[in-house]
Amino acid sequence: QVQLVESGGGLVQAGGSLRLSCTASGRTFRSYGLAWFRQATGKEREFVVGINTGGGTTYADSVVGRFTISREDAKNTVYLQMNSLKLEDTAVYYCAARTFTVSMARHDYAYWGQGTQVTVSS
Repeated sequence: QVQLVESGGGLVQAGGSLRLSCTASGRTFRSYGLAWFRQATGKEREFVVGINTGGGTTYADSVVGRFTISREDAKNTVYLQMNSLKLEDTAVYYCAARTFTVSMARHDYAYWGQGTQVTVSS
């Protein structure tokens, strides 16, 4: 069982930056692929970025060049650095985990955090 807790969301102006963190319980953190999804009001939850156990990453086209995912296994934590934020980045951001590799399909993830709100204002 893995429990995930996100933090770092908030209100930021367009063009600004935020860093989200997701800390996991358990001693097998390094065995999990980790991803960030987001869900805007009235829309489906969508894949943003993921990082495998070996550090390989996959990004959604909409965030390439602006967002960066990283993991620190010694701290059981995955980070999402978000730069050049746009209005359309406004959403609840969720951390998710599954064994070893990441997937862009939300149904492939067994473990989810509670989400953290990111609001980008003009």
